[in-house]
Amino acid sequence: MKRIVGIWLPIVIGLILVLSACGEKSQEDVTGDLEGNLEDMSGYKAEAEMEINTGQENQTFNINVWHEAEEYYRVALTNNQDEEGSQIILKNDEGVFVLTPALNKHFEFQSEWPENSSQPYLYQSLVADIIADDEAEFETTDSNYIFRTKTNYQSNNNLPFQEIHLDKNTYNPVLVKVLDQDQNALVQVEFSEFEVDPSFEEDDFTIDKNMASGAVVDTPVSNDEMDDSLTVLYPTFMAGAELTEKVDVELENGKRSILTFTGEKNFTLVEETTNVAQTLSSPREVKGDIVNLGHTVAALSDNRLEWSHDGVDFTLASDELTREELIEVAQSVESEEVK
Repeated sequence: MKRIVGIWLPIVIGLILVLSACGEKSQEDVTGDLEGNLEDMSGYKAEAEMEINTGQENQTFNINVWHEAEEYYRVALTNNQDEEGSQIILKNDEGVFVLTPALNKHFEFQSEWPENSSQPYLYQSLVADIIADDEAEFETTDSNYIFRTKTNYQSNNNLPFQEIHLDKNTYNPVLVKVLDQDQNALVQVEFSEFEVDPSFEEDDFTIDKNMASGAVVDTPVSNDEMDDSLTVLYPTFMAGAELTEKVDVELENGKRSILTFTGEKNFTLVEETTNVAQTLSSPREVKGDIVNLGHTVAALSDNRLEWSHDGVDFTLASDELTREELIEVAQSVESEEVK
């Protein structure tokens, strides 16, 4: 009897190992399943936390994502250090918009967002990057499938790679790490909820509803109060330039500061108190890309970067800085004195 058991035991163990291996999906299997899931789903809702470590201090955002059909997106980003500055990226039949409800302000973009760049918090963008990368690496753990792929950040070449963790049972996104050349995670998105095929209200993707979601009551503010509200901030990265001129201009509803930097590459930074009374009927139109600076969302064109933060409008312009340098300078605008 022992001899029979001794003969069959290795065969049984080998059969178990073969069956186990057969049950593990390959990279091609998972990629095919992801394509199928994307085609079948009518939309999704997701909750996530995004941590960005591209400036002097880490920035953390709570992210709420809604997607319906092919063309409707709503991404609400709330900076934990500036909840009143919450912004919403919106795409509907009218175009692509970045809304700042608390300031009663929005930009309209002539942009192919989100298809024109990687988006670490959008499921279809993650799947598209996986499919597009023929050299993607693949790994399985007890609970997740992990893909390591190249990214497509046209406005930032400092983030060339990403690591995408997907739940083995549902294929839902769990964790995304966006990496620099040295494989350091500079952006991390951790998903806490992901609901497939949810229901939406008819007006969920309209500008009016989303602007009303965080609007503040407009109260009269005296010129003196507005003057005091502008604290001029300076960049800590100046691309080899230095501050050579600062001009303060009194406005009817506040103050504007114009900072001129000259050196290896010249640029100008304008800071201006925001007019909360701006009407919804007159959005600023921007021909450019949507860029996350870490502390806020900005509008990037060929030689100009515009953003709002803490009730102040910023415009960074240069004919000499590259797009990457514009972003790096903007990300560093956080010091109250010249370094």
